[in-house]
Amino acid sequence: MPDTSTTPTLPPLPPLATQAEHLIALGVHELAGISADEMRAFAGNAGGGDGASLLAVHPDRAPASALAPLLRHDDKPGFVVVDMPDVDDFAPDTVELPDAPLYVVTGVDRGDHMANWSPEEALPALTKEDRTPLLLTEGIHWVLQQPSALERNRCFMTIGSRLRKANGTLDARTPAIWISNGTGRDGRERRNAPKVGWCWWGNRHTWLGFASATGRGTA
Repeated sequence: MPDTSTTPTLPPLPPLATQAEHLIALGVHELAGISADEMRAFAGNAGGGDGASLLAVHPDRAPASALAPLLRHDDKPGFVVVDMPDVDDFAPDTVELPDAPLYVVTGVDRGDHMANWSPEEALPALTKEDRTPLLLTEGIHWVLQQPSALERNRCFMTIGSRLRKANGTLDARTPAIWISNGTGRDGRERRNAPKVGWCWWGNRHTWLGFASATGRGTA
């Protein structure tokens, strides 16, 4: 049976206004074609002082391939695995996004209690709990704002993003964010760097939970 043990609670997320300033400092607003003032105004009006709300940019404006290099762990930049050149084609699946360049993800959780579950097992369990799986870009935003959300042996999958193939079926790969061991094609220089990669839909991993949220909105 999958491990259902609990793990320590993460510290609260910064206020949305602080998150906005961090994204501006990283240049995410320019990447997304949003002015700094627009991002500040949105964060100021959205509230989100509960410590579990995340400011996110719509993936059409800020794709995973552009956000991943902004990640940092052990002073090393993030990267996308070489065998995921189609990372930006992983789109929301069973997830509805607000029709806006900026939105707020509420009640984020790393899903540590689902470590050693497969994505196939985790998705219906999250749905039963009235939770929605995070998108890959939302997971990256989370680690940008709260680097402690990514710990060795306590990383997470983002199964809200899936790739639909030309024949209409879903690709068996599911995105995840973890910490590189610097082996294989990652290269030794990337040991301890944040890594955007993938796992199979039916496989379990003891060190990957399933990040999720209670909802998304613009206010």
